[in-house]
Amino acid sequence: LVEDWGGKYQSQEISAKAGININELLEKVILEAELLELKANPNKNAVGTVIEASLDKGRGYVTTLLVQAGTLKVGDILLAGCQTGRVKAMYNERGNRVEEAGPSTPVLVLGLNGAPQAGDKFHVMESDHEARNIANKRLQLQREQGLRTQKHITVDEIGRRLALGNFNEINLIIKGDVDGSVEALSDSLIKLSTDSFAVNIIHKAVGQISESDVMLATASNAIIVGFQVRPSSHARKLAEEEQIEIRLYSVIYDAIEEIKDAMEGMLSPTIKEKVTGSCEVLEVFKITKVGSVAGCMVTDGKIHRKSKVRLIRDGIVIYTGELGSLKRFKDDAKEVTAGLECGLNIDKFNDIKVGDIVEAFDEIEVKQTL
Repeated sequence: LVEDWGGKYQSQEISAKAGININELLEKVILEAELLELKANPNKNAVGTVIEASLDKGRGYVTTLLVQAGTLKVGDILLAGCQTGRVKAMYNERGNRVEEAGPSTPVLVLGLNGAPQAGDKFHVMESDHEARNIANKRLQLQREQGLRTQKHITVDEIGRRLALGNFNEINLIIKGDVDGSVEALSDSLIKLSTDSFAVNIIHKAVGQISESDVMLATASNAIIVGFQVRPSSHARKLAEEEQIEIRLYSVIYDAIEEIKDAMEGMLSPTIKEKVTGSCEVLEVFKITKVGSVAGCMVTDGKIHRKSKVRLIRDGIVIYTGELGSLKRFKDDAKEVTAGLECGLNIDKFNDIKVGDIVEAFDEIEVKQTL
């Protein structure tokens, strides 16, 4: 419980948007830290957590780190997730250049060869060779795990898809300016998957859309989704040659909505019936070369000449088919409305009896939504 309710935890009402009580919150955080007597050894190689990573056009990969133990210095060799590099420069939260960062210090670091994922742990290594070896092993393990988690189709899955008859999937390659955006967009798109439609993220990374992304899209029949990034001139030209679709966005919501619309367009429409009218058979005439002709009274709606019909006897559907003819007296009719009599015969069906109900219906295609 919080202190106001007799507990031991501090609470503070704030609004980051309006800037209300931010200083009070910071004071309480500092007080809590003092009470906890948090300690860390600054005299060792630094370890900590990746907060964010992005690709800057002028500076290369820029990574925000939180040092949790030890001291990080310019020139240290870093291993962060599957990425390595030597620290070329560090900047504090005010944008000032610093030479070292101790425990509980957030810093922006230049020098990694790629963008690690937010939440990855980083370590300062003794040598570049050691860092590269560990990074390569992690990459290999990551690839193997990816292969193991791929959905290999089984006999049961084949049967399920055949039974559905309308299973679809869409392959996507996600590129973004920062790792947080890439992860958020990927997670949101994967959640669009349903029993009849799968969203597969083939590849996701931080950085400009490159030729290798286009080649991967060609091989996997994928769409490239770029968030706050653009394709290189060579990648754009290759995409045009290979007819690979590249979609670029600056708002995550727009990306999700457009991909959702594209998915819905790939879904097979469902067929729904709309009953347009019904009539009761009052008399049945046997006519040579024509078969059974029913004299009917339209009791509800309209009977259209081109509508499909079903013959119902004692509440049971006896036959479903199409009208052979529809007449008012001796004249052909396009439709007959409720309260009027008509004559009709059902194509390829002659077992019509007095008292049967003929129900007319149309089949309408309805677009599926996710």
